[in-house]
Amino acid sequence: MDVLFYHLQQAPLERVLPDLLQKSLQKGWRAMVEVDPPERIEALDALLWTFSDEGFLPHGVGNGPRAAEQPVLICNDVDNVNGADIRFFVDGGDVTAHQGYQRLVYLFHGHDEAAVARARQQWKAARDAEMDVTYWLQNAAGAWEKRA
Repeated sequence: MDVLFYHLQQAPLERVLPDLLQKSLQKGWRAMVEVDPPERIEALDALLWTFSDEGFLPHGVGNGPRAAEQPVLICNDVDNVNGADIRFFVDGGDVTAHQGYQRLVYLFHGHDEAAVARARQQWKAARDAEMDVTYWLQNAAGAWEKRA
């Protein structure tokens, strides 16, 4: 299983996550976005409805109606309710506890030392579990560069 670590340096999560979700949907994948604490679900739900003047990302929330039918689901539980192919971790989480996905994506803020420390622990745990890990860093222009 592929595990991608995205080190946010130039752009905040609120700009990066919608782009990554759109790319996932373009591949025909369903996506799950894991958040913690649960109160953050509401903020990301609002973001995905309003991030662009041209449109929105179709999505639902984990405890919402017809959650299993949603192409993107925002939740804070471990179950893959919507049969997602890709799972995004935006507030930490344990990448080694999730199986059955084509890809896991761990996003973390580069200016938050605690977040960087958690990402390093997850990187090590994923490598120890013999997962295929890659590390992506934003350059000064905001483009992603594969570093490891």
